[in-house]
Amino acid sequence: MRVAKAIWGLLVGIKDALVLLFMFIFFAGLYALLSARPAPTVKDGVLVMNLRSGVTEQPAEQDAFALAGGSSAPAPLALRDVLEALRKAKDDSRVKAVALDLDGFSGGQTVVAELGEGLDEVRRSGKPVLAYATGYEDRGYQLAAHASEIWVNPMGGVQLRGPGGNNLYFAGLLEKLGVTANVFKVGKFKSAVEPFTRSDMSPEARENAQALASAQFETWRDDIRKARPKANVHASLRQPVQLVQAAGGDFAVASQRAGLVDKVADRRAFDARLAELGGADEKLAGGYKRIRLDRYIAAEVSGKRGTGPIGVVTVAGNIVDGKAPLGTAGGDSIAESIEKGLRDDKIKAIVVRIDSPGGSALASERIRQALLAAREKKIPVVASMGNVAASGGYWVATAAQHIVAEPSTITGSIGVFGILPSFQGSLSKLGINADGVATTPLSGQPDLFKGISPEAGQLIQLGVESTYGKFLSIVGKARGKTPQQIDAIGQGRVWSGGQARQIGLIDQFGGMEEAVAKAAELAGLDADNRGLTYLERKPSWRSELAGLLRDDNDEASETDAFASLRTDPEALAASVLQQAELLLSGPTIQARCLECAPVEVRPAAATPPAGWLARLFALLS
Repeated sequence: MRVAKAIWGLLVGIKDALVLLFMFIFFAGLYALLSARPAPTVKDGVLVMNLRSGVTEQPAEQDAFALAGGSSAPAPLALRDVLEALRKAKDDSRVKAVALDLDGFSGGQTVVAELGEGLDEVRRSGKPVLAYATGYEDRGYQLAAHASEIWVNPMGGVQLRGPGGNNLYFAGLLEKLGVTANVFKVGKFKSAVEPFTRSDMSPEARENAQALASAQFETWRDDIRKARPKANVHASLRQPVQLVQAAGGDFAVASQRAGLVDKVADRRAFDARLAELGGADEKLAGGYKRIRLDRYIAAEVSGKRGTGPIGVVTVAGNIVDGKAPLGTAGGDSIAESIEKGLRDDKIKAIVVRIDSPGGSALASERIRQALLAAREKKIPVVASMGNVAASGGYWVATAAQHIVAEPSTITGSIGVFGILPSFQGSLSKLGINADGVATTPLSGQPDLFKGISPEAGQLIQLGVESTYGKFLSIVGKARGKTPQQIDAIGQGRVWSGGQARQIGLIDQFGGMEEAVAKAAELAGLDADNRGLTYLERKPSWRSELAGLLRDDNDEASETDAFASLRTDPEALAASVLQQAELLLSGPTIQARCLECAPVEVRPAAATPPAGWLARLFALLS
């Protein structure tokens, strides 16, 4: 009987293996077939930029098997692809106009600023840019301000709020649970650990947060004032109730009277206006000839991206040890991409694009060393900062001989911390005690059950202080200052790009275009020899297959104008989980700025859970 069971188990195992092999061959063949598709053709019409999926520096990799299993969340767009599409569109005779669909739009302030500059270029070429949404909030309206016509749904309006908000503090909860948050830090402004040790914001953290919010608010307001002088932003922010009451309670009319929008009309009227500009679509009643942004990128950007003498390195997302997929800054992944690029003699300069709140100090140093190796080969390195380049992100930037940032960039946060929970209080509440033997003061340390010993705590604190000292030395050497001078502007304090330039942490205002120009200047490259080569690991075949399988619909998807005022429970839960992950990930030494990269609160999207196929291949992975 046992022999029969064994044979049966073997046969079942062989059958399962053959099924999995068949499925692997099927998906590999499907990937090869889809990869062989010809590039999409572009016809005359309006370039439709549906940005509801968001725009980010480097989108996280998608998973084909999660897509097959039922996950349908649209993939975010890469900032560099959208900007290049706008540059192509302004000189493309097939593109008659550009239409922005901004319902549900999300993006950092620096992303919005760079997109706004791209839209300004399109308008200067003589082509109209139109924006439409049911409801505009701060970032969406900042981008819409760069349009030649702003439309709003009669059921909606513009709801400007300005930066600000509350954080969660867990000290009271941890006390009730009996959890001890053992914190090791340097810098009175390093407020990333405060949620675990306080029930409110410290005076130092409040001072820093208020200064940063005020600086970003001023930059945001200046951008709108320059792009759309007739917009009465002040009254919309300071007297919103009076404006709506004067319009008889009609939010859309109030927005129009304040000069925030040009037209109050439904989407059919907007489509009719686009048909005037780009031609009517005879196959669709009331429709217009449209050019989908994703297809335009595939035809005119991705398919024509060449190689050039300027290598671009992207450090996006949290900086983590080891290797990581695109969208997360794996120290080894990025360093190896740089090292591989340096073996190519065609690379004459490097631009490192940073959009990261930091993370592992070790991984940050790994990336910095790879960039320093380029400078040792007489290859100039220029840093370009995106939305955030703080803490570990700034650590990486110190490898550059020139740093470029936008006024709205969040940077600095030169500080280090470590955090480690212990559960002696929790166990005591349950009537559990921990006891044992030791041969040295460090035996069994750090002890999460009985508490960290004084010696272990002192050693971790010394490690944090040593790392901070190295951070000060690295920044001081890079910026031509003493460690004492850097300490005076360090201590974990966060700065806006405008403030950072005043105190010498950056050299120049600008985006990628200015950074590339500076790198070319330092390398002595001619104006016609400034092509880019992206030094990054290729997406996994599963991610590429997901991109081929996904067919993001560019059809309009209107959202209730008041949805932007609703706090998304999923985003709040994600924020709490992020804090819990930090608490439980110790005792690694972190150069991370949590307050620099809050979880963005957006209306919840209906995303079905992954199905059996996704779970099956997740197990195989």
